[in-house]
Amino acid sequence: MKRIYYIIFILGLAIFPSCQEDLLDTNPTDRVSGPVIFETAESAEAAINGIYRMLYTAGWSQNWTVENMGITAVTLVSNLMGEDHVMDASGSGWFFFDYAYDVRGDYIHKSGRAYSTWNLFYTIISNTNYIIANEETIGGDPAHVQSIVGQAYAMRALSYFYLIQFYQHTFKGNENAPGVPLYTEPTTSDSEGKGRGTVQQVYDQINADISYAIGLFESANFPQKHPSHVDYYVANGFKARIDLVQERFQEAADAAQKALSKPGLSRVLPVNQLGRFNNAKLSNVLWGLEIIPDQTSGWASFFSHLDADASMYGSRARHLISSWLFNQIPETDSRLNWFRGEVPEGEQETGTSIASYVQVKFAFADVTNQTGDYILLRSEELILIQAEALARLDRYNEARELMLELGSVRDQNYASRLTGFTDSKAYNTNTTGTLTTLMDEILFQRRVELWGENGRLWDIQRLKLGFTRNFEGSNHSVKLATKDTGPASKEFISPIPQSEFDGNPNMSADDQNPL
Repeated sequence: MKRIYYIIFILGLAIFPSCQEDLLDTNPTDRVSGPVIFETAESAEAAINGIYRMLYTAGWSQNWTVENMGITAVTLVSNLMGEDHVMDASGSGWFFFDYAYDVRGDYIHKSGRAYSTWNLFYTIISNTNYIIANEETIGGDPAHVQSIVGQAYAMRALSYFYLIQFYQHTFKGNENAPGVPLYTEPTTSDSEGKGRGTVQQVYDQINADISYAIGLFESANFPQKHPSHVDYYVANGFKARIDLVQERFQEAADAAQKALSKPGLSRVLPVNQLGRFNNAKLSNVLWGLEIIPDQTSGWASFFSHLDADASMYGSRARHLISSWLFNQIPETDSRLNWFRGEVPEGEQETGTSIASYVQVKFAFADVTNQTGDYILLRSEELILIQAEALARLDRYNEARELMLELGSVRDQNYASRLTGFTDSKAYNTNTTGTLTTLMDEILFQRRVELWGENGRLWDIQRLKLGFTRNFEGSNHSVKLATKDTGPASKEFISPIPQSEFDGNPNMSADDQNPL
């Protein structure tokens, strides 16, 4: 698909059109010439700001733009495709078909998830490649230049990380399986597309990019100018995620520790200080996207789909926690406040958050202006990554200390709870089964703490699990009785968009994922 190779430099305050097609057909020289934008670090920073803007802008597909609103759409889909996140109705249809595993056929056109995800991340990659290619020519403060180039490398690594998880199964055991095409040089409309390569080759590139980015950040020692900017600590957070998937547990633990060493970072914020997860400037946030009124995407936003009290999509198809997961949370755990309990039948209301198990964790900061920031990386996730990695290394006492640090802020009785789990890195492969080991508890706390945030399906894949929604007392509206949700199901990975095969001579029908 040639169009994804075009470079799009979007200045930080520019208005991003609702449809990408015109931009994707525009050569970069028609916008801002390469020599001009890379004259100084300040002008080059406009290019990196444009990349961050892409993360929360809608329009990555020809139609259906309200559900193709950037990075939060991709993570929301991964959560909805698991067993912990429920939609109680089809509503306007947005995201419900992902939840119901009824989108595989959409790969043939440019309106669905297969195309929009591919388009989003390869467009970001194309932009990062132009910045990286000018590493030696950008003028200005050398530390500022290193910071900008480091951000480009880190965002390229993150983009490939999202792509390889969305279009292929997990790393371990699939190293020789088809990956995604790798582009590390600037591309234009005349560039020839590449083949898929292997999963190992993709992760080799991801590892090289994130390590180089971290080195640049460390050398530059340049301050993070805005919560949306990747810096040394954010890049180490990316690395911790990447290493965990590859089962490089010592590296994951070390990277998480470095990310958590950020000066002034609050390691665990109480629930009553977290608000409605719409403030990227909270002291526990390493990376987030600030949404100001003139840049909001309105109905095409994460909160429009999640906030049941906003009289938008979230009120028509409410998002709930699974009854099983909710019922495992102790009554003394403050995270119960993120969800309604079981509401008596006569008290339930249509179009509001008054419904059993409905989420109230996420909501607009300002409904009138339809604003709310996106929190993309916070310290509590890194504590969970480090705890899991240390437990995998049989360092149980250290893992317990970390779990106690997090859990005691969430639950006043957590110390007592923690003593009930045996030291073991084994875990129950039944995701609605009994929790007995320390690893069971770490993975359970991850499901509760990161509900709605960090891609449950990707955890299911890396842990080599299957799942069922048809558990006793299930509140799922779609139980997937006719779908394969066993380990490594083909249903867990997206087909590649047909438009890529139509425009890439190095991709044939044999390169398509199982349909």
